[in-house]
Amino acid sequence: MTAFDTIIIGAGMSGVTGARMLADAGRRVLVLEARDRIGGRMHTDRSAGFAVDLGASWIHGITDSPLWDLVRTLGIPTIEFTVGSFQAGGRPIDNFDGEGEPMDAEATERWVADVESADLALTDEIARSAPGDTYLDVTERVLDRSGWTPERIDEVREFFRHRVEEQCGAWIGDLDAHGLDEDAIEGDEVIFPRGYDELPQRIARGLDVRLDHVVTRVSRSSDGVVVSTDQGDFAASNVVVTVPLGVLKAEVIEFEPALPEQVAGPIARLGMGVFNKLFLQFRERFWSEDGYVLRALGEAGEHWHSWYDVSAISGRPTLLTFAAGPFGRHQQGRSDDAVIDDALRSLNALYGERVGRPVAHWITRWGDDPYSLGSYSHLAVGSSHHDHDALAGPVDGVLHFAGEATWGDEPATVGAALYSGHRAAERILNNPIALSDFAARIAAREQTNAR
Repeated sequence: MTAFDTIIIGAGMSGVTGARMLADAGRRVLVLEARDRIGGRMHTDRSAGFAVDLGASWIHGITDSPLWDLVRTLGIPTIEFTVGSFQAGGRPIDNFDGEGEPMDAEATERWVADVESADLALTDEIARSAPGDTYLDVTERVLDRSGWTPERIDEVREFFRHRVEEQCGAWIGDLDAHGLDEDAIEGDEVIFPRGYDELPQRIARGLDVRLDHVVTRVSRSSDGVVVSTDQGDFAASNVVVTVPLGVLKAEVIEFEPALPEQVAGPIARLGMGVFNKLFLQFRERFWSEDGYVLRALGEAGEHWHSWYDVSAISGRPTLLTFAAGPFGRHQQGRSDDAVIDDALRSLNALYGERVGRPVAHWITRWGDDPYSLGSYSHLAVGSSHHDHDALAGPVDGVLHFAGEATWGDEPATVGAALYSGHRAAERILNNPIALSDFAARIAAREQTNAR
């Protein structure tokens, strides 16, 4: 076997970041990727002549964001599309009440005020929560004390449930009471007209990336590590495992010796959510020109509740909606036609016969993807914020973990993947790496190669 300094398992954002930093420091690095592409859960479909981000889409908050600085340094174009923390108000949102009727300005103002009031009370309720309390527990206690009519309570209750689904890909009763503690977003949010996976692809240029290599075992000893794949074994002094939490939880990679409780415990306790996308492209626009989010409240939005106008990417009338948590898992087992028909019934309830049949669609099923087995991590009941960072290791000084699930400040984001890959590289090198220098080196290398 050819020996490497470091083997990186996974060519997603965290994997290519760590690999690039180590390679820039002169280390011999090998990246093993099970898929036939680079990017992992950053996956852009360009087959229609424009970008459709089937995985990650947003930078959630660009203020003081090293991820945003990296994107700007590389000159990757973006479009401002701020949705906030699944916000009730703020940007133009066309709200529909529980009967599917458009809400006027007065009703919308009342609804936004209800959410703000409940959120304020929820902060105190979470602070008083006991171990084992779920996000459902704390929200129900707040609503019980509200004194609102059942209809108003239902609208806010559904908002809380869908917020958990969109942020965590989980059922509200499976999320720890502190599961959204890190949910603050600073500054505008942006999406990528050329596709988000341009970022990991450009970082990975020039790296030794072996695609279609499925890792089955990681063995460590005093001599280093041996990584076994379906195409042979590879040896190195260090290994960084960046596969998604869902893959770790499924134990499809064998670790020899077994992982210690320091890492095995967080893997078992943290949750892996399902968050699937449904893009529907229409021949004609039937929704308003100024509202870029459509939201159905109460019973009208029990399933397909929020629709985001992403027409700016393709220049064609396109809506994006989500199926997450248990609902998302249910939809994964249905045909494309069944999923589309179900979603169209919800749109028909809001817009009637103006809704035509879509001329194109894209549907994801991340929970069924064998190389992710879910969309991103969340704080399940019984886990803590500490579990995210503890999962990173290292183990025996040679086995490291990276990826969004290993970064406690903002898990479930591309930023978390970037920062965790950065941390792993720094630990292996035992030397700090400035993210600004990292970005500048990539840009300079591209300029040199373009000459």
